[in-house]
Amino acid sequence: MKAVSLFCGSGGFCTGANRAGVFVSLACDVDEALTWSFTRNFPQSRLLIGDISDLKGATIRSIIGDGIDVVFGGPPCQGFSMIGQRNTKDPRRLLLTQFFRLVREIEPTAFVMENVIGLTQGEAKAVLVDALEMVSDDYSIAEPMVLDAAEFGGATNRRRLFVIGMRKTRADRFSVESLDRFRRPAATVEDAILDLSRAIFVRTDKDSLDYWRLLATGDASEYARKLHAPDRQFTGHRLTAHSKPVQARFRSVTPGKTDKVGRHPRLAWSSTCPVLRAGTGPDRGSFQSVRPIHPSEPRVITVREAARLQGFADNHVFHPTIWHSFRMIGNSVSPIVAYPIFRAIQDMCEPMATACARASRGD
Repeated sequence: MKAVSLFCGSGGFCTGANRAGVFVSLACDVDEALTWSFTRNFPQSRLLIGDISDLKGATIRSIIGDGIDVVFGGPPCQGFSMIGQRNTKDPRRLLLTQFFRLVREIEPTAFVMENVIGLTQGEAKAVLVDALEMVSDDYSIAEPMVLDAAEFGGATNRRRLFVIGMRKTRADRFSVESLDRFRRPAATVEDAILDLSRAIFVRTDKDSLDYWRLLATGDASEYARKLHAPDRQFTGHRLTAHSKPVQARFRSVTPGKTDKVGRHPRLAWSSTCPVLRAGTGPDRGSFQSVRPIHPSEPRVITVREAARLQGFADNHVFHPTIWHSFRMIGNSVSPIVAYPIFRAIQDMCEPMATACARASRGD
């Protein structure tokens, strides 16, 4: 199937789509830092940098052609988040409408929109209802569903809102029951990152990316083995150098509890990871996210450990700067929850190109 990714960021949503056999022909985002490694991770996909408010459906079709099966993306959620300022004048709230405008112009077989649960609560719900009215004549829209990556075998509790629509003339209405066969017990922090403790440093490349290699993989968990790179190498495992007083403070935090000073949660080997936060970009003050403390070491987790917990494969490259890398991971849709969504969509409808070919043959 052929897809367009809006607000692609580092490509967590795209990773889940690709794993399910959905090819991302075109991806768009305005943030050059968040997309720094996108073409390295998705060399066959076209990347556009720019504000989607200025993008037209006709432009997208002129670049990749007609026959687009899926449009998906997660418009910026800060204006709707219950833990943020929930500022009704936040201009990023308008991007939700722009997402559905492009769906209307592109006319894909299906769309998938991801956001925070707060979008269905209070005054924000009216914003969603108004946006959906733009496409409600042509699409059967499933009731907004809250999905947690941990419900599908993920190692982190990340509950997000998904709105899925299927074009009435091409497919039946999507339902949450379509995902039941993909549900799995949650993985643990141990499943996700324990084998990384056996990695050795290899080199630093010209882009300042640090490379590491796993020495042994035989006793890695099934969760970890699925994410291993063929050559057992990966990037982003540089440790944060904490002062001795901070290390002492971190040692005193019991796994599952929170550091009272920096509000860092300490991970527990036998549990899932709490939501990984993104922090803010330069336009919003460049605040770093609060990173969890490693379960047994007096330090915060590395970029690669966070990526494992979020469900990224080891060959997925992030940014040389730790701050930007955590923005990438924290802003991403977990590939573990994206995968079953796209698999279920595939089960419900054949690719548009195939349908068009069948129609032209009179099948």
